[in-house]
Amino acid sequence: MVGVSEARLLTTSRRSQLKPEEIRKLDAYFKRQFQNPNLMVKARPRKDDSAEVYIGDEFLGIVFKDEDDGDYNFSMAILDVDLA
Repeated sequence: MVGVSEARLLTTSRRSQLKPEEIRKLDAYFKRQFQNPNLMVKARPRKDDSAEVYIGDEFLGIVFKDEDDGDYNFSMAILDVDLA
């Protein structure tokens, strides 16, 4: 069984650096996929293994690249108050 600190280390080690050209491609993908030109993918100020996704000024989530398989993963938290 993997402990919490080990799981964090494994998760962190599987992420690879997002290059500026990847961020531009992700930005174009999100705009095209969701048919919304207001979607933006931005580099994170203190981390280079992920990028932030916004609609206008509203933060939506984080996208990162999995080093093992080369896929991109998008994570978005949905607050219960937003569902009311």
